[in-house]
Amino acid sequence: MINTAIVLAAGLGRKVWPYGEFRQKCTIPVANKPIVRRVVENLVEVGCQRIIVVVGHHAQQVRGAVADIPNLVFVTQHPIDGTASAVLTAAEYLEDEPFLVVYGDIVTTPDNLRTVIDDFCSHDVEAAALVQPLNSEDASDWLCAGIGSEEADGRNVSTLTGIEGHPRGGSHRLCGVYAFRNSATAYLLRNPGIVTRVPVGGMPPPESEIAQSLQLMIDDGRTVLAIQTDAFCVDVDKPWHVLEANNRMVDYLAKQVTTDQIAPGATISDAAEINGHVVLGKNSVIGPRVVVNGTLIAGANNNITNGAILHGNIFVGDQCRISDYCDVGSSAIGNRCIIGHGAEMAGVLFDKVYLYHYCEMSGVFGCATDIGAATVCGTLRFDDKDTPIQVNGRYEVPPSGANATYMGDYCRTGVNAIIMPGRRIGAYSVVGPGVILYDDVPSKTMVMAKQELITKPWGPERYGW
Repeated sequence: MINTAIVLAAGLGRKVWPYGEFRQKCTIPVANKPIVRRVVENLVEVGCQRIIVVVGHHAQQVRGAVADIPNLVFVTQHPIDGTASAVLTAAEYLEDEPFLVVYGDIVTTPDNLRTVIDDFCSHDVEAAALVQPLNSEDASDWLCAGIGSEEADGRNVSTLTGIEGHPRGGSHRLCGVYAFRNSATAYLLRNPGIVTRVPVGGMPPPESEIAQSLQLMIDDGRTVLAIQTDAFCVDVDKPWHVLEANNRMVDYLAKQVTTDQIAPGATISDAAEINGHVVLGKNSVIGPRVVVNGTLIAGANNNITNGAILHGNIFVGDQCRISDYCDVGSSAIGNRCIIGHGAEMAGVLFDKVYLYHYCEMSGVFGCATDIGAATVCGTLRFDDKDTPIQVNGRYEVPPSGANATYMGDYCRTGVNAIIMPGRRIGAYSVVGPGVILYDDVPSKTMVMAKQELITKPWGPERYGW
């Protein structure tokens, strides 16, 4: 077994804008739970008895998300100069025993962590890395690994043959889960502070990356196991990954539901139509004329009533109202949200998002956001293409969620706002009534439509009176 794990939760999260500016990326909710809390709970589940959490940017948000979990130690990384440096920040708490390193912004299952532990502990090697095949993803967006095989302990095993940062081609990416023996910390100390393994003409940032330490081990003839994922593993690096992570997690949780689970005080009306399984928390109500097609997992004190239509796998927090002939597709819905009369929604709502009536929303919508009546998120372009999204000055076409809307925390829209496909709206911002939004909106910005009025005389004399 591996008893100690280091969780890295210090990074700046610039690429996940509009969610990383005023919020620590690791605390973004996935199925209503901060990512870093899911990571820590998974580590506890697989037997890690001591967990060291490395904090930095918005450190208190991370502490607040996990501080009630026993046997945690917090250390602060300063300066925030890379993942290898972050691990060394926690080195004083390491004993002469193996340890895990898990990035605090990955969304995966306990099964993947168990696989890493089991494979690593069954071989006499100094390091192991979780890897995932690249399917629709572009290798140039990731730290990639070459995969080969060699004999270890009399068995052929998959190993890393080398790493390359954002290559033009690649088959596997590193997932941000590593296992090390204590002797491997020497290679973290030797890290040059830059990823030297990049394509010719590549321009790596000057930061210490664990992957480069793995390359040093490979160069010295050390074996680094390559352990392929058994389940999904989403690295929440860009805004569309927030959507993907929530979809994957909701589907995963829905598959665990094989029978209805109705808590004390919860009720389902005989006039509701249920075509799937329902998990209903304490005092929650499914009222008349509600239609559920799929798996619904809802928390406590929810009121789902009066003709609400829910289809696909849906995860609902506590104290929500979903009512009055609204239409909700596959979604993760936060706590204290309102989806009201005629509203249509698919995607992710953080806590306390209000869609009172007559709106069509698709994407990710930040905490305490109020959507005005008749606000529409466009999801289909006239050319049927995906929208390129600019991240840190580089245009990327997301493999999924390219035409969704990404709205930060504490935003609002006026009536009849139209948001074109793939737009991002920064935190603390307003899209005013009647605006047709073609461009991203910076944080702390109000966008209003300027109307030109023409006033003319008018009256019954125009009709010959």
